[in-house]
Amino acid sequence: MFDDLDTDRRPLVLVWEVTQACGLACRHCRADARPRRHPDELTTAEGKRLLEETAAFGDGQLVVLSGGDPLARDDLTELVAHGDDLGLRMTITPSGTRSLTPERVRDLGDAGIARMALSLDGPTGERHDAFRGEESYADTVAAARAARDAGIPLQVNTTVCADTVDDLPAIRDRVRDLGAVLWSAFFLVPVGRGRVLDPVTPERAEEVMAWLHDVSDEERFGVKTTEAPFYRRVGIQRAEAGGADAGAGRRGGITAGRGFAFVSHTGEVYPSGFLPESAGNVRDRSVVDVYRNADLFESLRDPDGFSGKCGACEFRHVCGGSRSRAHAVTGDPTGSDPLCPYVPDGHDGPLPERQRGDDGGRSEPAD
Repeated sequence: MFDDLDTDRRPLVLVWEVTQACGLACRHCRADARPRRHPDELTTAEGKRLLEETAAFGDGQLVVLSGGDPLARDDLTELVAHGDDLGLRMTITPSGTRSLTPERVRDLGDAGIARMALSLDGPTGERHDAFRGEESYADTVAAARAARDAGIPLQVNTTVCADTVDDLPAIRDRVRDLGAVLWSAFFLVPVGRGRVLDPVTPERAEEVMAWLHDVSDEERFGVKTTEAPFYRRVGIQRAEAGGADAGAGRRGGITAGRGFAFVSHTGEVYPSGFLPESAGNVRDRSVVDVYRNADLFESLRDPDGFSGKCGACEFRHVCGGSRSRAHAVTGDPTGSDPLCPYVPDGHDGPLPERQRGDDGGRSEPAD
């Protein structure tokens, strides 16, 4: 998907947090969303200028409109249509609320939305709503069906943490039932409200990675991880252990600042929404210039400059570790990812402090 992408020049994904307003208050929300829109949000004109600058990255640049809940903006379809006219691949991650009606979904499709991503953190209403602390399961499933009816490809995002890991096989079944084209397993980063949740242990994360590779082999939908790039290392090791050629898998992965950029609702440019260190603001500097030339972004694209075991790891150019989690846990975005249990041969330096976590002692998702 991104084997030929020059991540020094353009991101695979640019996320624009169009608002932090949202009618939900989920326990794990990165944005720490609020009911009302911020008075200093990018205006419609500023948003259109951002999309025009983003188009300078190159043909078909992928843009994700996120929040909060993007539907809180009354100019949303206007922004989508403008991006589509510019040749951008416009996608969206709306909240599962009653405002996401079939009519709104059809309007988004007509405006040019190429994919819709919805969050599903439990296989049933009881499990999903209990995790999120909000009743959103029924509206999420209804929106997924509306996307299917409107011909909009569906992506399902699932938070992986101690509270959800045992539900992953059942969630996989729901992803299949909903006809999703992609399942994204997001491994918790302790930012925003997510700081109160427990991650899985590194050992459990490794086992889940192997299981996700099995799912990818067995299902018609694609599988990806978010903030867990050692999924690629696990895949390479599995291929090599089976005698397969893992050469293609040794090309670089996508991590914060390296193939990924995030623009906040007020225009700040971050390497990721989970790494909230600003490298500039689109009100006074082009997002293309920030991505290509800001010191923070350049440092995150240099795995040889990482510290600890991530910097010594032979997989650093294909994985590189979660820069967001390193920043959240250690304060250093170029430090080691504490979720990855792999220790490079011969590395005798310090290891990152492990995140706290309680996964109930299970060794892998029950299937």
